Amino acid sequence: MINKQLISPRHIAVIGASEHETKPGGKVLLNLLSGGFKGELYGVNPNQLNMVGVTHVKKISDLPEVDLAILAVPALICVASVKELISKNTKAFIIYSSGFGEAGEEGKILEKELVETISNANACLIGPNCIGVMNENYKGVFTTPIPAYDPQGCELISSSGATAVFIMEAAMSTGLRFSNVFSIGNASQVSAEDILEYMDKNFDNNSPRVKLLYLESIRNPFKLMKHATSLIKKGCKIAAIKSGFSDAGGRAASSHTGALASSDIVIRALFNKAGIMYCSGRDELISAGCVFQSKPLMGNKLAIVTHAGGSAVMLTDALCSRGMEVPLIESEKASQLLSKLHAGSSVSNPIDFLATGTAEQLGEIIDFCEGLNEIDGIIVVFGSPGLFNVKDVYQVLDEKMQSGKKPIFPVLPSLVNAKNEIESFLSKGHINFSDEVVLGRALPHVYQCPLPTFGMTHLMDMETATIRSIISQAPNGYLKPEQSKELLQACGINLVKEYLCYSLDCVKMVIPKIQYPVVMKVLGPLHKTEVKGVTLNIMNDDRLFSEYERMINIPEAKGVMIQPMIEGVELYCGAVRQGNFGHLILAGLGGIFVEVLKDISYGLAPLNKTEVSSMIRSLKGYEIIKGYRNNKGVNEEMFADAIMRIASLVNFAPEIAELDINPFRGTPNELVAVDVRIKIDKTM
Repeated sequence: MINKQLISPRHIAVIGASEHETKPGGKVLLNLLSGGFKGELYGVNPNQLNMVGVTHVKKISDLPEVDLAILAVPALICVASVKELISKNTKAFIIYSSGFGEAGEEGKILEKELVETISNANACLIGPNCIGVMNENYKGVFTTPIPAYDPQGCELISSSGATAVFIMEAAMSTGLRFSNVFSIGNASQVSAEDILEYMDKNFDNNSPRVKLLYLESIRNPFKLMKHATSLIKKGCKIAAIKSGFSDAGGRAASSHTGALASSDIVIRALFNKAGIMYCSGRDELISAGCVFQSKPLMGNKLAIVTHAGGSAVMLTDALCSRGMEVPLIESEKASQLLSKLHAGSSVSNPIDFLATGTAEQLGEIIDFCEGLNEIDGIIVVFGSPGLFNVKDVYQVLDEKMQSGKKPIFPVLPSLVNAKNEIESFLSKGHINFSDEVVLGRALPHVYQCPLPTFGMTHLMDMETATIRSIISQAPNGYLKPEQSKELLQACGINLVKEYLCYSLDCVKMVIPKIQYPVVMKVLGPLHKTEVKGVTLNIMNDDRLFSEYERMINIPEAKGVMIQPMIEGVELYCGAVRQGNFGHLILAGLGGIFVEVLKDISYGLAPLNKTEVSSMIRSLKGYEIIKGYRNNKGVNEEMFADAIMRIASLVNFAPEIAELDINPFRGTPNELVAVDVRIKIDKTM
């Protein structure tokens, strides 16, 4: 829980205070003093402490009542210190100390006692193993830099203190501004989700609109999605890095879905549902923050204005390869503009006004782009060869960014030659993208970031009583084929006609009911193709009998399944339970496309029609679904309906651990499930 004592303390005590700024207990005192903390500040240390503005106290028992205690002492004495502070009614704690849960079993026991002590006192804990908190009221960190507080700057939540420092260091050079910074460390009590909840519940018209997150764990995915979605609907923008997604969990999976469902995909699905922009690293996160703090881009058509042809080419490539457009400009006004530029200039887009271009010409070009309906935003790439001062160019850029209606994204790469001019430009509240390709990657990502869909779910009508009956009676492990078939029928999914045979006599009895060609599949082994347990295009009785005799001798074979040969495009849909994230739904083209090319899309269940449509259309093989070169495609609505039914099924039957339908066979008029495998696990 976050309380007012943490956010706006009247008095702060630093336990383990020091006069030496090389120690955390000393550096935080300097930061609190220089940061303008207006309340009472106490430094607790048995030795003498002589610092103007700090009241020295030898031991905790000598302290008066304080709102916030910052602990910079060894982990082993933290619990005793906290208990003593709680007896004095301290309600907020920031603990820098390491040596807790991250250090092994003994540390975990110590951390558990720490959290229980603080929680039982209805108090708040940030950390341990963190660098602290910065906000308008105080700078409770032992690190630098300390960004100047901007009420509309970015709010930063970071699991790692060092990473928070790296982000701020790099971001400040771009002009990115900060408001509140929370380094949560082990997040033993207060997590990133709790901070988002606090930001959401206390949001008003004066609240910062940009949130940047570096997360090493997500303990409550639904809480994260709920409050991120709420904040975004209130006008906020959120970008996040989630580290620690590489794992070997998929290696032991027994289904295609299980093998494909990496932790990274789960996080991406969660972020998509919440409307959070997924970032792979600090540069991307910072670039997202810079775009967020610019005027919003209302379309995907951009003008590139530059005096550097190579930069324009790289930027154009980066933008266009990610779905943005750099449209050709051919209006009559273009020739009028060209007449105002030096010979050799080009206005077709990118607009190149050469290294000799002037500030006045830049102003003319920006005004020209402002008047074009086919342009939604302007990127200006302007550096300096060091031959002349470019201050007037940046002055024009400043004026146009303030007066224009369209967003202007400045790329000012001359961090050495134009250092002073860039610093002056940034001091006016602007940002700078020093690398055009970084901007070219970030801008499409921000523009295309999906709107939140959390809470906008749609559960399909299905026979829930039948579904629950099957699940409640089923043991852990894979359902029998007939149970899987019954479950999908209750779900409302169309299945191919099939005959299960456990003897040759049974095969003979099936013959009058089938029409050649047919498919035979072995029952028993999990991966049929790996044991040569699938035979296609069986055309007569003799082949049917011989294939049965061969398959029944495959190790673990229990029988065979006979199905008619179904024409159509092979499709795939699966579901896999991902702990407290719920079920991940995957879909794509079936057969080799899912096994080899891994052309899949994904979402967290349950899903709505918009999410499913986006999943289908994002597939690289979507043209196959639509139909190409006189080849019939698939009924897209039927495929979407099937995906939504699977997403609804796992909502009604959370005991489903893994589900594979591979393949569906799809035509313009029909969608039929051909092969299904469902695994039950009730030990969750």
